[in-house]
Amino acid sequence: MSSATDDLRSMDQTRRRLAALYLPIAQDLEASEVIYREELKSRIPFVQQLVDHAARFQGKRLRPTLLLLSAQACGGVRPIHHQLAAVVEMIHTASLVHDDILDDAMVRRHAATINVEWGNEPAVLLGDYLFTHAFHLAAATGSTVACQWIARATNRVWEGEMTQTHHRGNLDLDEATYFDIIRGKTAELTAVSAALGAYFADSDPLVVEALEAYGTNLGIAFQIVDDLLDILGDERNTGKSLGTDLDKTKLTLPMIRFLATAPVEDADNLRRLILDKSCSSNRRKLLRDLIGTTDIFENCWQCAFDYANQARDNLAILEDSQAKAILVAVAEGAVRRAF
Repeated sequence: MSSATDDLRSMDQTRRRLAALYLPIAQDLEASEVIYREELKSRIPFVQQLVDHAARFQGKRLRPTLLLLSAQACGGVRPIHHQLAAVVEMIHTASLVHDDILDDAMVRRHAATINVEWGNEPAVLLGDYLFTHAFHLAAATGSTVACQWIARATNRVWEGEMTQTHHRGNLDLDEATYFDIIRGKTAELTAVSAALGAYFADSDPLVVEALEAYGTNLGIAFQIVDDLLDILGDERNTGKSLGTDLDKTKLTLPMIRFLATAPVEDADNLRRLILDKSCSSNRRKLLRDLIGTTDIFENCWQCAFDYANQARDNLAILEDSQAKAILVAVAEGAVRRAF
C-alpha cells in the first residue's frame, strides 16, 4: 500500500472518530467554522489561497471543541461562544504557521507547510494576519473580559515560544524550565479556551477556575505526548514533520531526564548526538535507540497520563452530563492520541 493511501486512510479514520466524539456540539462547531471562514475572507486571491491552505492545518479543532464543550457542560452554548471558538482556532492556526517557520517543518496535516510552499515571508505575514483577525473578532464580541483573557493567553504563548527559542542548544535545561515553556506555548491556549467556555455560560468563579485548570493539565499532557512522538512517531500517522526538536536542539522531557540520570558516558553520547548534525539522516533513530535502553520513555508516558488524570479530576466540580463525559474522553484521547 502506498504512503499516500495510508495517509488518506489515517485521515479518514481520524475524521470518523472526531465526528463521533464531537456529535453533541457538531452544530456549534459548524457555526464557529462559518464565522472563521467569513472573518478570513479576502478580496485578494493570493491571500485567500494562503488562508484556505492554512485551514487544512485545523485538524482536531481541540481548542474550539474545549470551549464549546465547557460551555455546554456549564449551562449551555451561546452565540458569543461561537465567536470565541473561532478566535481561539485562529490563534492556534497562526501559532502553527509560525512554529513551522521556526522549525523548518515541511509537512503539517499531510500537507506542505506554508513556508515550504510559498516561503518564510508569506508565512510570517499570514500568521500575523490570522492574529489580527482573531483580535478583531474578539473585540467584535463587545466583551473586555474576552479581549483581556485572549490577549493575556496569546502573550503567554509567545513568551513560552521565545523562552524555548532562547534555550535551544542549552544542554543543561532543567525540568522546571521545560514545564514553564510548555505551560506557555501549549497549555495556556487550552486553558483559556476551557475557561472562556465556562465564564460565558455564567458559571461560578470556582467552576471557571476548575475548567481553566483542566485546560492547563490537558495542554501539558498533550505537549509531553507531542514531544514523545517527535522521537517515537511515524510521520504517516502524525501527518507532520518529526525530529524537529532534535534538529533545532530543543531539549524535551525524555532528553532532559536521560541527561539527568544516565551514566556519564551515555549522557556524553547524547550530547554529541544533539549537537552533531552530520548524521542527520538517522539521528532520530540513534536518539530513540539510546534513550530506549532505559525506562525513560515509559516514565514520560506515565507523566503525560498523570496530567491527563489531573485534568479529569478537575472536572469533578461539574454535574454529570454528556458534555462532561466527552471532556473526560478528550483528556484520555489526547494522551492515547485516539483522535
